[in-house]
Amino acid sequence: MRYPRLPIAILLMFSMLLALGLTACGATATTAPTAAPTATAAPTAPAPTATAAPAAPTATAPSGSTSATAGDALTEYAAMMAGGPGAIYIGDLSQLVGPAPLTANGEPDADLGDSDGVVPMSALEDHLWLYESEYYKSLIERANLANPTELTSSGESIEVQHACINRALLPCKLIEQYWAPNLEERTNGQLTISVSSFPELGLAGPDTLQLVADGTISMANIYTGYVAGELPAIEVQSLWGIYPDWETMYMSLTDMHPQLEAMVAEETEGGIIVNHNWYSGNDQFFFSKTPLRGLDDFDGLKTRSHAAALSDWINGMGAEAQFLAFAEVYTALERGILDAGVTGSTPGHGQRWYEVTTYLNGPLKSLLSTNNVVNADVWNRIPADLQQIFIEEGAKAELEQLRLTSIQNVTGVQKNLDAGMELVEFSPELADHSFNVAVIQHVIPGWLRRLGYPGRGDDAVAMFNEHVGPYVGITINADGSASQSAITKGPHAQ
Repeated sequence: MRYPRLPIAILLMFSMLLALGLTACGATATTAPTAAPTATAAPTAPAPTATAAPAAPTATAPSGSTSATAGDALTEYAAMMAGGPGAIYIGDLSQLVGPAPLTANGEPDADLGDSDGVVPMSALEDHLWLYESEYYKSLIERANLANPTELTSSGESIEVQHACINRALLPCKLIEQYWAPNLEERTNGQLTISVSSFPELGLAGPDTLQLVADGTISMANIYTGYVAGELPAIEVQSLWGIYPDWETMYMSLTDMHPQLEAMVAEETEGGIIVNHNWYSGNDQFFFSKTPLRGLDDFDGLKTRSHAAALSDWINGMGAEAQFLAFAEVYTALERGILDAGVTGSTPGHGQRWYEVTTYLNGPLKSLLSTNNVVNADVWNRIPADLQQIFIEEGAKAELEQLRLTSIQNVTGVQKNLDAGMELVEFSPELADHSFNVAVIQHVIPGWLRRLGYPGRGDDAVAMFNEHVGPYVGITINADGSASQSAITKGPHAQ
């Protein structure tokens, strides 16, 4: 069954007709906020602030309109986009139900959605906290849906090459199938994203920040685990084993997004964070040939890791962490070089690890976000109106990823079970050891050593104590020790 995608041109026509309608009703319709200069006068992009992305337009009503009118316009937009890609939540969860973005063949994508390529109501209801969050509302404002930036440039031909970690990962697929084609259509082909991947570009990942800073890469997904050796402070968002559930991690991460963006912008010498990837279906599992039911089963287990903090957790469980590029793990498992590999259930399935392992052990709960950053010089060569459109389409892509998150968080495990794997959930004994030993005695001290704390890393520790500790009940003390404390933020606040 084919599901047609509503062209961007029709959406822009809708906005123009809506503006004319508002004028007829007595409201003053204006052009897009902050009128874009001509295509030859793109300003130097400002650095990110603590509250908004650079140059991001406001999503308020046009000058002279009432806030109620702006709300009416957004309601009309939500109704028009309901039932498929681009649907947004402004109070009616049923409008998000429908197919995921289509494949190149025009069919619903069973990777991005459920087995039928659809986002069902049951999954959305389980994630209502996500769609009612302040961060989700801020994305709607950033996307400027009711008053999109006017395209004033003509004759431009700008290609931005984006480096994904791996094409098998769902955020990369979403860029290819949703963000890139929407951006190209909305700019009349003047601004395009061409997607490549770390393996295709011969990149291991740890030098990504520098490659974006010096312009070797125009745009990249900055994954915490790969760049932590150069920037250990960024590990504050992915101290594995510390979060008990998706909602807690989501609230903690969105709480610290402004600081994380500023950190990445500084390390990439003024790079522009356009939006975030959300790695749904990313609960971390041990793919292994033997079941891991107790601590003895972890003893000496040679296990692939993809991050320093994850290695600390693995070692804290008694196993032996070994870093290996994602694309090389299948062969290492097949040949017995590794006893287990750790990744999300969805990416593990995408790499067909079920062919070389039998058991899916875990999980460590995860709903990780990463930054998509554009080199500063590349950004400054983009005309101002195209910059704004780039940001707006990036926000729309992030909204779509969060719509898909509801089903992606639950389908990865089932896909592996359908492929013949057996699920072994961590026992209470392992869960207790995970938090009280692996996290508190290994993960946090390991991170502090990489920071050089005490003595260095004060800002990172302050970020932890403000944006992580209150959600999970851990405080890092001035002497470098970690102690349990009251949970004062998030769904488990006491």
